[in-house]
Amino acid sequence: MAGGKTTVGWLRSLWHGLDLGLRRALPGRCGFCLAPAEPDRPWCAACFEALPWNLPACPSCAEPQPSGSLAAKRCGHCLSRPPAFVRSRVPLRYQGEVAQLMQRFKFHASPRAGTVLLELFELGLEQRMLTWPEALIPVPLHPKRARERGFDQADWLARRLAARHGLRLYRAQRRHHTPSQRGLDRTERFGNLRDAFVITGALPERVALLDDVMTTGATLDALARACLAAGAREVEAWALARTPL
Repeated sequence: MAGGKTTVGWLRSLWHGLDLGLRRALPGRCGFCLAPAEPDRPWCAACFEALPWNLPACPSCAEPQPSGSLAAKRCGHCLSRPPAFVRSRVPLRYQGEVAQLMQRFKFHASPRAGTVLLELFELGLEQRMLTWPEALIPVPLHPKRARERGFDQADWLARRLAARHGLRLYRAQRRHHTPSQRGLDRTERFGNLRDAFVITGALPERVALLDDVMTTGATLDALARACLAAGAREVEAWALARTPL
């Protein structure tokens, strides 16, 4: 076991070194194809135009909707079971180049990939949206899972987003180590996370939650309920990308 952890740590260090070396060796290159990038942007025009933007989408849970759907129309899931958060801000879809970039960020702790994704998220939201919350809360990993992975992607994103836009960062805690959501259907995901989070202390009225990928919204819904119990009046769900249907 110890040898496995040593190997994982060595591989992560190697990846960080390669990623840093790539950024230094290839300044001004697209984060997707390494072609010359747009001025002051980490992508080229062709890759940017080909990105899977999450439009149209349900305004409540950001679930991708078929082309031609009304932009302000809530999906069937939200009509039958409204989430605890009032709206979602998820500008991208988790597919294609975005999915590949997300995997490099989430599972290999690539700061280059994280930086590109964060800039795309900011570009997909208006400034008034980014400054709306009085509190920003990243979806927390259980300490055991954080130790296993060695990287907390939501916390990484939240700290940088809070610093850039003057947002106050708050923390939530997981009550218990929930089983992985992978392989679970929608109902099972919501049941798996019931009462999973707790927030100590009072929250301000407007709160935004931040995660890297939103699948069904079960995790963010559970965290939003904890925020409402802690005094929040209005909660938004933020994520970089939404899993398509």
